[in-house]
Amino acid sequence: MLVALTVAVTVAALALAAWCGYAAYRDQPTKDWHFIGMAVVSVLALAQLVTGIVQLARGERPEQGKAIFIAYLIGAFAAVPAAGFLSLTERTRWGSVTVAAGAVVLAVLEVRLYDIWGN
Repeated sequence: MLVALTVAVTVAALALAAWCGYAAYRDQPTKDWHFIGMAVVSVLALAQLVTGIVQLARGERPEQGKAIFIAYLIGAFAAVPAAGFLSLTERTRWGSVTVAAGAVVLAVLEVRLYDIWGN
């Protein structure tokens, strides 16, 4: 795994969580600029998904198993978009809470991906 990409995804996800958490604190639903932030985080997660698949295709192997690594990669990629879709159905402050929670989940999945790879 690329450590710099993992750190970038984690930091971006935590920044998104703080941003949406602050919006929830101010009793605001997710707005268009929150979705732009979700798109940025999702693009970073997509870059990590592609990087992970390329490394597996080159013959590199994660320390704790290929199947669990792939499952975590897919879960990390899907966390923020799933939370974003859920926030569309809940146009209150709880939509912002949902996105903040999804971003925290992504950050935790990133730490776990790093651990699974064996760094």
